[in-house]
Amino acid sequence: MTREPTLEALDQQVLWHPFTQMGEWDPLVIDRGEGNYLVDRAGRRYLDGVSSLWCNVHGHNHPRLNRALADQAAKLAHSTFLGLTHEPGIRLAAALVAVAPRGLTRVFYSDSGSTAVEIALKQSFQYWQLVGRPAKQRFLRLGEAYHGDTLGAVGVGGIDLFHRIFGPLLTRSIAIPRPDEDHEHSLAVLEEVLARQAGEIAAFVLEPLVQGAAGMLLQNPGFVPRVAELCRAHEVHLILDEVATGFGRTGSMFASDRLGVSPDFLCLAKGIAAGYLPLAATLATEEIYSAFLGRRADLKHFFHGHTFTGNPLACAVGIESLALLQSETLPSMHRVLPALTAAVDRMSELPGVVSTRQCGFMIGIQLASRADRSVGVDVCAVARNHGVILRNLGDVVVWMPPLSLASGDVELLESGTREAILHVQHPG
Repeated sequence: MTREPTLEALDQQVLWHPFTQMGEWDPLVIDRGEGNYLVDRAGRRYLDGVSSLWCNVHGHNHPRLNRALADQAAKLAHSTFLGLTHEPGIRLAAALVAVAPRGLTRVFYSDSGSTAVEIALKQSFQYWQLVGRPAKQRFLRLGEAYHGDTLGAVGVGGIDLFHRIFGPLLTRSIAIPRPDEDHEHSLAVLEEVLARQAGEIAAFVLEPLVQGAAGMLLQNPGFVPRVAELCRAHEVHLILDEVATGFGRTGSMFASDRLGVSPDFLCLAKGIAAGYLPLAATLATEEIYSAFLGRRADLKHFFHGHTFTGNPLACAVGIESLALLQSETLPSMHRVLPALTAAVDRMSELPGVVSTRQCGFMIGIQLASRADRSVGVDVCAVARNHGVILRNLGDVVVWMPPLSLASGDVELLESGTREAILHVQHPG
């Protein structure tokens, strides 16, 4: 009699996981989510310290989001957005425009952060062709940028570890040095590049305030407003990638709110549907949108789309998530933020911690590197034994918990991470 393989064994037989060395893969099968916790098949509970890859906003299995999903499923699970429309898609777009930076009036849906950026790049490129500026075909980015894994998004990325293999496939972008604390060198380089090449540059794409996948690298708050001024003066679009920083992560709805900046494009994903379903949005100005208008025979419209663009289930959850964020979750986040900040400060004093970086609920704990081991990987592995799920970016351990974090959860996040760091520093 043939014995059924365990789920762990079956996973290793049939799956290929992202950003995972499958030769060393040790599956942890998650069975359910309860609030800020994930529960495995043995009933062990783990604090979701990275919001299930930065997208869970209100905790798992939230009754209001569950109800919105179920109510919509009872009416319409999916209908194409190509030539048709539906109420959840319309109402979520209106809600996003209402909270977005001033001047962003049009919403184009897609499925992920990568596609949101890809769409902004393509819309910017096509806009310049449509208005008679065909030479504007290049893009600016920051050093160590990450904007996703589709080829257009990789083309405006600068993390060598992720992107070097695919170099022959890419349209190369122009790198502006990552801003240091005074950011003046980066601005000087940007000004020089724009003065020389603005006629061939379509847009500058960057993450505002925090470069997430680069290791939670922080920017001086004065940097992006100056970038916006320079781009405007040289007729170059500004694309703000708020896939990671959006929906409350930095303490405000969007990082651009804190900076007083209105971009030409805003890219959103991750928290937009609270971690329930894949959804993304690219917001653009009315000026950009208007350039694509005409008769069908003119072929000016934007030839890009996805089967699940504007999925009604995802949009229904997005509407409820946005309302919940404004009424409950953001105020709750601000109440617990001082305790989280105090925990970050204590982490900075641990042996083996080089520095900590924090902007709201986006936190990086920089560990001292060692030639004989991957310290960040080891710390995250040990943290599981203390009931905390973490992920690392190299030797940076990331804290990116749900915004619904409670004070007791902060204590577990801190203690679990502390014990893991101490264990890795002094095993045995």
